[in-house]
Amino acid sequence: MSSNLLSYVGWTFLPNLVTGWIQSLYYGITIRAGDPKPQPGTPKYLKHRRRINIGVIVIYLLYTIYEADYWVRVNGDFYQDLDVAVDADEKRIKSRAAIYHPDKAGSPDGHGNAETYFVRLKSAQDTLTDSTKRFAYERWGPDVLNWQHVSSVRDYIMVGLQSSGPLYGGSIVVMIFLSLVGYLQWGRYWRYLVFGSLALVEYHTLTRPYWSPLLSKVLNPLLTTWTSHPPLLPFQFLALAHKTIFTFFIAMGQLQPFFAPATPTASSSSSAFDEQQLQRLEQLAQATEVETGRLLSLEMAPLVGDEAGQSDMKGKVREWLVQNTIRADPEVRDAIGRAMQRRRVGAPAGAR
Repeated sequence: MSSNLLSYVGWTFLPNLVTGWIQSLYYGITIRAGDPKPQPGTPKYLKHRRRINIGVIVIYLLYTIYEADYWVRVNGDFYQDLDVAVDADEKRIKSRAAIYHPDKAGSPDGHGNAETYFVRLKSAQDTLTDSTKRFAYERWGPDVLNWQHVSSVRDYIMVGLQSSGPLYGGSIVVMIFLSLVGYLQWGRYWRYLVFGSLALVEYHTLTRPYWSPLLSKVLNPLLTTWTSHPPLLPFQFLALAHKTIFTFFIAMGQLQPFFAPATPTASSSSSAFDEQQLQRLEQLAQATEVETGRLLSLEMAPLVGDEAGQSDMKGKVREWLVQNTIRADPEVRDAIGRAMQRRRVGAPAGAR
């Protein structure tokens, strides 16, 4: 848990910090002294920062996975302590433990602590020569040595699954909560698919009497054939899988701004709404104009062919518009008042 917390703290600031350093160094190398550098906020600056940030996140993701694997190798396992293969039989395991008996040889670390080293090898021998404890050790690691009231494979499986339950239950609750509040939207389907696949692989690995084919037929043959990496035990494989998935989810959150489709902003939504309103108003104005023309033609129907009557009607309509619409407008009335006041300035007494 503390390792995951430290990893999360590192992810919160290290990628952006390193990106700023690399971008400054890149400009210092590629741009000659005196030439203008891309300024923050410009398209060129943002393009460079985007590419550098993606590269930093991917490299940091790989480094985090490598670091997790490094500590797995440093901590070792009982098979490496005894220097036997993972499929070694009971006779081979006991013979290797006897070699380092304190009465026969010193500890291989050269520090003269042979007795302590033999105690550790004795613990490894007792665990690996007991088929039930060996089953449990390979799947849950050295923690099983501290488990109480377990004697059968079923007991170990039940205790082990109960220890894994809070991890998956808590992770599901956190993922659902973050999705509801607006985070983890990009790649949400793939997050749940990967998380569910991990749970299925772990359940299969912990409950079957044989090792997972993914580990025994794919991963370990690749490691032992192409590298000097020792074969992984199931509990080491699951620890690396947890770390990899956890780090991958964080990296997806860091990469989301670069690959997630842009969500419409409030201003763009408001502009689209205004455009729709204008289109509706234009359609309404056109319909009103058509209806007004139709009503006017109906009112003028009795005067069809009477030029004098039509002229008189148009004159009265024009006069009505001037008197009741134009002159009634407050601005027009104010303008007329100011004009009349200017005309009266300097006029003789009694003039209107």
